Amino acid sequence: MTSQPAVTLTEVARRAGVSVATASRVLNGSERSVGADLRHRVLAAAAELDYVPNLHAQAVARGSSSLVGLVVHDIADPYFSTIAAGVMAAADERGLIVSLGSTLASAERELDHVALLRAQRARALILAGSRTSNAAQTRRLAREVQAFRTGGGRVACISQPLLGTDTVAPENEEGARALAVALAGLGHRRFAVLAGPEALLTATDRLAGFRAGVEECGGTVRRVLTGPFTRDGGYRAVVDLLAAPLDVTCVFAVNDVMAVGAMAALRERGVSVPGDLSVAGFDDIPTLRDVAPPLTTVRLPLGQLGRSAAELALALAPSPAPQVVAVPGEVVLRESTRRLVG
Repeated sequence: MTSQPAVTLTEVARRAGVSVATASRVLNGSERSVGADLRHRVLAAAAELDYVPNLHAQAVARGSSSLVGLVVHDIADPYFSTIAAGVMAAADERGLIVSLGSTLASAERELDHVALLRAQRARALILAGSRTSNAAQTRRLAREVQAFRTGGGRVACISQPLLGTDTVAPENEEGARALAVALAGLGHRRFAVLAGPEALLTATDRLAGFRAGVEECGGTVRRVLTGPFTRDGGYRAVVDLLAAPLDVTCVFAVNDVMAVGAMAALRERGVSVPGDLSVAGFDDIPTLRDVAPPLTTVRLPLGQLGRSAAELALALAPSPAPQVVAVPGEVVLRESTRRLVG
């Protein structure tokens, strides 16, 4: 069976007995008014012909679309999927559709997503993910973001405030410092850190904050192991840690996903958590409800991060200057870290 060609706007106009421009104003959302009689004729003709509107034409007519672009580093990571749920809830309340792009931490792919959403005249863009120490990459992204805004779009970020736009900024350094102080309160003084990628600012901020808190309490960070910000990155880092004599009492993974991988590696090698080694993470991802023993972490309101960014990007009366909304973390002590005796 051969498919029928799509009905064109010209055919609708001909059936309704109006100009193509008038049919376009009715069906593609132009703000220019059309009389009730003409509007009725156009809509009736479109229904008779089963006409499907051209979404791109609607976006051009309105100056923007009902599309909200959300770009994350890795949608498979519960950190980002929970943020995405918050963005989608806020967009749904406004009758908007979210288009989701996952960069897999590629700066080039992130730029491509932003450029594509600009071409599609997306109403708003939300970038969720850490910036890097590569200043040239940050400048390139900032230029692409500015071009999106110049075209009439709105932008909000969940990261460090480096792109000159509204930003929801988790207090990574402060949260990690508070966690270190809490762990020192349990008697821990010798730590290893699974630090994630060296160029990722979220990772370096959390390492710096944790190190400062440890040193403030008279402790030391004996080992720092870098690697991917993933479950497998945490697993491999702990394998490397165990290759040498263990001279620490607690391991801090700079995100929960790495901590989950670390605990899997320890379990496979017969290292008891927390009996032989305490483990802590950062983020409080929903997956932790199924982790045993329950993981000590720094809780961020992940869904609210997404909702807050969406509300900044979709506000009816945007602020004339970029806003930075700081979001503190909350230390949550659980059974994966034990109190040392003596």
